Amino acid sequence: MDIKLLKHFTSIQKLSKVEIEAIDETMIIRNFKKGSILLKEGQFSKDVFFVLNGIVRQYYLADGVEKTSDFFTDGQWVLSANNVINGMASKNYLDCCTDCTLVVGDSEKGDDLYLKFPNLGVVSRKLMNQVFKEQQSKLEAYILNTPTVRYLNLMKSNPDLFQHIPQYQIASYIGVTPESLSRIRKRISKKS
Repeated sequence: MDIKLLKHFTSIQKLSKVEIEAIDETMIIRNFKKGSILLKEGQFSKDVFFVLNGIVRQYYLADGVEKTSDFFTDGQWVLSANNVINGMASKNYLDCCTDCTLVVGDSEKGDDLYLKFPNLGVVSRKLMNQVFKEQQSKLEAYILNTPTVRYLNLMKSNPDLFQHIPQYQIASYIGVTPESLSRIRKRISKKS
């Protein structure tokens, strides 16, 4: 098992050697090229991903326009909640913005593990709670903050994105047009 993933699991709950080996047997580490689509709108998938290296973007298509809703980087879980949890067709896309190394886990295999190892079910619930808290915080920040504050927060929390992500995707993520993002960046540079 990759050390990043092991540290992530053990930071949540202590695991026995047998539990670690069981997780290791169900997780697959895969490399994806930049531009690889992990999930498409309308697709059914039980896969969940853990980013070891790279950037994955979640977006929706609205009238043919991409609307970026999230970026996932090293040490983050990537999943389409309605798809994995509720078994519904995906409403979003997941694509690799850079070359990525991801742990790919099948949620159905995870269910089998929880039956054999109840402690892993506890870990899974804690992980999902953590993911949902992060999503809730992002949603609150989006609703409560101005686009300028969203941009500044993104610069502070994830400066590497700006080296790898096109400006139009950053603009979409903070909820503005590329032209508005350009004006925001000019105002910020004048203040600095």
